[in-house]
Amino acid sequence: MDQQIYSVKILNIKKELSLTAVFEPDDIASRLVIRKDVSRPGLPFAGFFDHFESGRIQIIGNMEHTFLAHMSHEERCRSLETFLSYGVVMIILTSDLEVFDELRELCKKYNTPLYRTDRLTSSFTAALIGYLNVQLAERITRHGVLVEVFGEGVLMLGDSGIGKSETAIELVKRGHRLIADDAVEIKRTSDKTLVGTAPELIRHYVELRGIGLVDVRRIFGMGAVKLAEKIDLIINMEIWQQDKMYERLGLDEEYTELLGINIPSITVPIRPGRNLAVIIEIAAMNNRQKKMGYNTAVEFNKRYMQLLEEGNEN
Repeated sequence: MDQQIYSVKILNIKKELSLTAVFEPDDIASRLVIRKDVSRPGLPFAGFFDHFESGRIQIIGNMEHTFLAHMSHEERCRSLETFLSYGVVMIILTSDLEVFDELRELCKKYNTPLYRTDRLTSSFTAALIGYLNVQLAERITRHGVLVEVFGEGVLMLGDSGIGKSETAIELVKRGHRLIADDAVEIKRTSDKTLVGTAPELIRHYVELRGIGLVDVRRIFGMGAVKLAEKIDLIINMEIWQQDKMYERLGLDEEYTELLGINIPSITVPIRPGRNLAVIIEIAAMNNRQKKMGYNTAVEFNKRYMQLLEEGNEN
């Protein structure tokens, strides 16, 4: 099956990174970028186009600008015309560099969007790549609830009606934050990171059976919601099964694979009388401890084995 291709509008890039337009084609509203990586076109300006990819955003910094400035008018025209003839998706000049007249006119000729920024090349490039990585990330949608608990992104999964939304409301009341209810859009923003958000239509809303939709932001305030959060822990919620053996010590590490990344996970059995909000708070803090190098179950097992050895010696 072919991999799905995602895109971001050039106008969205312009707005997000506060770019100044030098030239925008008439159809700029429909222009898209589909590549996460960017290029510094020094070699193409010198005439080397092997492996050149015009679908990347082209960034002209001080080195490229100085190289062009040392050319004569005729050389600069030839170099830029050859470069733009490849169908460049977008050009950005950094460090508030002067726009060559030849570049402006040739961008108009080839209908190539041209922008400027006063930010330094290195910091701007990092910000641009970070933005593209999020916007063009591989993604899936899962039925669940995503909350931030003590700085940990906790994704609650389970059958409809099991209590995920009610637990999320209780956590919000206890000072934690809601990211998404019912549908969670999950993006792979790096080889190790998954970020969850809510679809725009249902952002900040929670559905409570018997009540209906609740606007968490309006009832609990802006501090009760968040637009996105990294997924650190997955909690699989299921109805308590009497004959099933559940983890008692936590020695066995469980993981759930999403988009090729293994996320630590636990299974929490649900039955009347269990305070799920407190359980999830403890699970989040315990997961945070593990990331900081302390595993309670491992330490307990060490103490237990030590006591057994001391008992045998006696």
